[in-house]
Amino acid sequence: MIVRLMGEGQLDVADGELSSLNTLDSELESAIESGDETAFRAALRALLDNVRKVGKPLPADSLEPSELILPPADAHIDEVRAMLGDEGLIPD
Repeated sequence: MIVRLMGEGQLDVADGELSSLNTLDSELESAIESGDETAFRAALRALLDNVRKVGKPLPADSLEPSELILPPADAHIDEVRAMLGDEGLIPD
């Protein structure tokens, strides 16, 4: 799956990694629903860090379509709330 990290570029994330990313996505959703800014920051950081860890960066000149777009680390809780779909940021 090609993932775009807004402001950073694209990474190729193996399908086998999606389960762990979905767990982190669920934690992020819970933090947003509760309005807990501290938990939101920690959950967003954990999700983005994990994507960076398991993903393989694509060349900067790559034109691959992104299947998933994740917000930047400094995104506001309301911005991320607006990005959430029925299945969170990362579909099951």
